[in-house]
Amino acid sequence: MTTPENTQQQPDQETVTDQAAPDAPFMRQIKTYVLRAGRMGSGQVRAFEQFGPKFLIPYSAERLDVQTAFGRSAPLILEIGFGMGDATAKIAQVRPSDNFLCCEVHEPGVGALLKRCGEESIANIRIVQHDAIEVMDNMLGPDSLDGVHIFFPDPWHKSRHHKRRLIQSPFIQRLAQHIKPGGYLHLATDWQPYSEQMMGVLRAEPLLVNTSEAVDGFAAKPDYRPLTKFENRGLKLGHGVWDLVFRRV
Repeated sequence: MTTPENTQQQPDQETVTDQAAPDAPFMRQIKTYVLRAGRMGSGQVRAFEQFGPKFLIPYSAERLDVQTAFGRSAPLILEIGFGMGDATAKIAQVRPSDNFLCCEVHEPGVGALLKRCGEESIANIRIVQHDAIEVMDNMLGPDSLDGVHIFFPDPWHKSRHHKRRLIQSPFIQRLAQHIKPGGYLHLATDWQPYSEQMMGVLRAEPLLVNTSEAVDGFAAKPDYRPLTKFENRGLKLGHGVWDLVFRRV
């Protein structure tokens, strides 16, 4: 089961292979999403108009002045693919001392999170409605992130679609270079075969080290990550959820 929270910004990596060098020409073609059609409600449309000027950051090919964007200097956490943004909003509220830069391309999800930010006065979130790869490379740069969250990316269940999964070696190689030494990468999935692939990819990345001492390598769910209603439903049915938390060396 894939939770609808994070099925909007999804991988499309037809050309990616684990053997390629991270600076290979095709790496420019990696995207962290598949754009799916969606219909915005009237509240989400109003949120763009009312709250967009405060919480939306336009994509730019130039470096982002993070302190100006957030109005303060604080640890910067990147979230890739927040779906409808419920978990994102809750995490930002329980971690008010961190700044959260959130990438999502799906308009209804962006509108929903804008609505939450405005109505609940969540001041430490900014949203870029653009592909996270280009945001990292052009707006953030190397060693710019204190943490990265990727929760419940599409597992692409069918074998012929596994190449579309986001968590593959070329992407992780590229992502790790944007995390500061000592920063962290937190992944979560509710699909066991995908969790095992994730574990293999992260363990193979020399810039990352596992923070978990468990035999299987998976971490206990950090307190800051809330249980979604879909996750709660799955747990009651006996479905598992796997968290991976690695640190940049």
